[in-house]
Amino acid sequence: MFRALLPILLCLLSAPLASAQKVFRGTSSYTSDIVCNIKDGKVYKGTSSYTADVLARFDGTHLYRGNSSYSSDIIMTWRDGKIYRGRSSYQSDVLATWRDGKMYDGTSSYQSDILFTYRGNKVYRKNDTYQSSILLTTSSQIHPLLLYWLVR
Repeated sequence: MFRALLPILLCLLSAPLASAQKVFRGTSSYTSDIVCNIKDGKVYKGTSSYTADVLARFDGTHLYRGNSSYSSDIIMTWRDGKIYRGRSSYQSDVLATWRDGKMYDGTSSYQSDILFTYRGNKVYRKNDTYQSSILLTTSSQIHPLLLYWLVR
């Protein structure tokens, strides 16, 4: 009997892995407050999954404009915890630095330069961790570059 149930159990367990990551406005978890959803590296507008509604595509290193994969459409690059403008890897083109769940402006590591804090699937304004400072709530962990792009 267990062998007959095994395929069904595997499908049920893998279903959440195939589902999209959702980003909600503030502390909401209502479908009407979904800002975007992320599936297979593509960021879709709201709850959409249509190709026409792809806002950006992330391959783990580069964030592309829309559904593009052309190097001329690279918006940002992720390398060693830093987010660079376009395809650049120059220190002068660092937009933000990710360290210990906090996004800092440029190459800074000063408390006053914290742009947002990401903890427990919540994006907090600056260094605050108050309920009233929550900008976004995510259904699961999301890459820091995508969070930066969404918050900026």
